[in-house]
Amino acid sequence: MAPHRPDTLEAALAKVFEDRNTRASWFALTGGELLFQAGEEADSLYLVRSGRLGVFRQEDGHTPQFLGVIKPGEPVGEMALIAGTPHSASVVALRDSEILALPRADFFEAVRTRPEVMIELSRLMLQRARERAPGQTDPSVFGFISVRARPIRAFVERVAAQIEAQGFTCEVIDHSALSSASDWFSRMEDTHDFVLYVAELDEPSWANLCARQVDRLFVVGDALTAPPKSIPAQTAHGLQQFTDLILLRDPRMRRPANTRVWLDAVEPGRWFHVVEGDANDAGRIARIITGTAVGLVLSGGGARAYAHIGAIKALHEAGICFDFLGGASMGAVIAAGPALGWTDEELDARIRRAFVKSDPLSDLAFPMIAMTRAKKVAGLLEEAYGDVDIADMPLPFFAVSSNLTTGRVEVHRRGLLRRAMRASISIPGVMPPVVMDGQVLVDGAVIKNFPTDVMRQLNAGPIIGVDMSQARGVDPHALENPPSWWRWIASGAWKKGPPIVSILMRSATITTDAEMDDTRAEADLLILPMPEGSDIRDWKVYDPVVEAGRRATVEALEAMETPLERCRHRPVADTAPLGEDASTEDA
Repeated sequence: MAPHRPDTLEAALAKVFEDRNTRASWFALTGGELLFQAGEEADSLYLVRSGRLGVFRQEDGHTPQFLGVIKPGEPVGEMALIAGTPHSASVVALRDSEILALPRADFFEAVRTRPEVMIELSRLMLQRARERAPGQTDPSVFGFISVRARPIRAFVERVAAQIEAQGFTCEVIDHSALSSASDWFSRMEDTHDFVLYVAELDEPSWANLCARQVDRLFVVGDALTAPPKSIPAQTAHGLQQFTDLILLRDPRMRRPANTRVWLDAVEPGRWFHVVEGDANDAGRIARIITGTAVGLVLSGGGARAYAHIGAIKALHEAGICFDFLGGASMGAVIAAGPALGWTDEELDARIRRAFVKSDPLSDLAFPMIAMTRAKKVAGLLEEAYGDVDIADMPLPFFAVSSNLTTGRVEVHRRGLLRRAMRASISIPGVMPPVVMDGQVLVDGAVIKNFPTDVMRQLNAGPIIGVDMSQARGVDPHALENPPSWWRWIASGAWKKGPPIVSILMRSATITTDAEMDDTRAEADLLILPMPEGSDIRDWKVYDPVVEAGRRATVEALEAMETPLERCRHRPVADTAPLGEDASTEDA
């Protein structure tokens, strides 16, 4: 395997910590215990002796973001210590760990007498300061704990086979290793790209050990059974849930169900539906583990969001499948199709029927709250989605709306799909807001039109983003020379709403250049369709806009220098170029 860090750094640090003239101390952290918090003063250099630490960054109003894993032999907090600044991230023990600590004064005295230490640390800091790539700092040790009567070993073996099919090495470890020495586990983890621990329902001691010793935990249950009262879980100091839920179902069960009950019992960070024995679903879990799962994010854009349909078709034709989907406004409406398992043809037919043929915004109302009653839209959404709960969708999906009560983004990952869709497309002034759980929700594009950052919190793999934010939305000529009332009615243009609708819809999708740059930077493959001759409210112009999306996607794929699955791909054993295996960002 390619080394995770130069051996010279490990040797240099070992000399410093072993020097009898220094005041290095040793202490233990239990799994989930905090080493230091973001914002705290950096007063020591730490070295991981055994175990594994996780690095998290928290931004106001956002879920803590997991940055990576720190493994034995690696230093922690060196950048903040040298720079004299507070820690920029929090570090938590992912498992029982042993830590060596060297006070600031002793550290600077050591580097004064041992300049090679500063040289090697400088190389590491430069490496960590690069644009973060998951590399080998991503989780690599996973636990699968069964909470169902039937064994799960065969399922885990299928996942391992899919991991190996990607070119990685993988080892499955079961309860027979319970009596093994601790260094045996370390050897397994050091000599394999991925290690999967599997514990069956009747192995509680082994299950408890697995929960304490893995980077991330999967609880595996049966979709149609009730969850048990006691479920193993792994949490890191309340910063991030490391427990995911996998619900296996019989192939004869067409759609997932009963997910809500399991979510209430497990409270997982993520959840996945898997058909028992299905190789495609096993492959999806394997991609999630290896950091190669593909997330698709679609922006809002009114009628021009039809371009997303062409993009999806072109991506499917290129052999790309989606593992996570999400979006804002009309982007969420279209992304829900693949997440529900709709084919490209079914997605095309349903969007045509719901938006092209029906004039969704034609039920004009006296503008007390909005220009339309939105009853027609609500009916179309009910016809398309029925009473589907987002949690029961075959693929992980989210939609965003804007919460006017809190002033923050609302991320919908469970609850009635049609209700979330209605909130996500409620353009202020065009459609009445949605009141949900005492919160006033409007179009997601008002606050976050291109929610790539939401996707990044769910998926460490490559993200494909199709963004319509740059598209022109208002025709200046129409505003400078508005039609008379009688011409507007006689021409049939009233079906699209008055010109003010264009202003309101465009206002809902405007973002600052800085915000646009930030959200687009999260996309590993960025697609920017430029449909000509279509207005943001022109629901009848369909085929040219779809074609613009398809064409832009083909061009973006052709321009890629590396395959999509390797955009955020960790190096396969023995293939990482020297000096290029990035570590985690400084804590």
